[in-house]
Amino acid sequence: MKRPLFNRMVIIGVGLIGGSLAMASRRKGLVKEIIGVGRSTANLREAVRLKIIDSYTFDISEAVKGADLIVLSTPVGSFERLVKQMRHSLNKGAIITDAGSVKGGMVIRLERLLPKGTYFVGGHPIAGKEKSGVKAATDRLFEGTKCILTPTKKTDASALKKIKALWKSVGAEVVLMDPMLHDKALGAVSHLPHVAAYSIVNTAAEIKKDGNNFIAFSGGGFKDFTRIAASSPEMWRDIFLSNRENLVNMISLYQKNLEKLKRYIKDKDSKRLIKELEKAKAVRDRLN
Repeated sequence: MKRPLFNRMVIIGVGLIGGSLAMASRRKGLVKEIIGVGRSTANLREAVRLKIIDSYTFDISEAVKGADLIVLSTPVGSFERLVKQMRHSLNKGAIITDAGSVKGGMVIRLERLLPKGTYFVGGHPIAGKEKSGVKAATDRLFEGTKCILTPTKKTDASALKKIKALWKSVGAEVVLMDPMLHDKALGAVSHLPHVAAYSIVNTAAEIKKDGNNFIAFSGGGFKDFTRIAASSPEMWRDIFLSNRENLVNMISLYQKNLEKLKRYIKDKDSKRLIKELEKAKAVRDRLN
């Protein structure tokens, strides 16, 4: 029998991502024992019932004792607080990784918080859906996706190797990226679209006439585009605020392009309008 990659995995935040990683790791034989930590008794009990985790606790310090892998899968705004709570209970050699959508300075701050002989490897699986909670978890969520790891000069080579092996084993293609570059890239292709989706839903909901709420007439296009606005508000609040500098810049650029389209439409400038639409279509077609 193949030796597992980790003996005891602690998942802090047993939701879609954390639960899916636990399920995939168990199916692949990557871990011996999985402990869940969270806030909702009902969610954690459900995770045990579904055999996603072996047991759960609300005491983070207790949970991480003897663990060789801790996965932070909560809103990114909670990471520093959680590491402060656990750092004096960590075993030597323990690896902490995360599934957060923001890295940048957060990676450096977490590295500084950890005691000598314990390691942090920043991670971000580019996977998910608008549903949250352990019931949305699936053991095949990461197959065919990318997972960005964000090592720094301080990252332990052995720890990085093990986290790379973890994500590859559950089906993800691993990409290494500088933490600051990660936040700029994800600000453009993930965080900005979420801002736009939330804003468009709120805009459409505000348009009412003669007692009609126009959003009730939305079709497939509206639903497809705004699907991500059904994501966790708490999670996205933390992402927006944690990556605020990049995101504010992206919003400004988006407003500039939106104003350009507005001007072409207002001026009935068919030639320039079609050029902008064709440019966008060509870029989008390359994603298929």
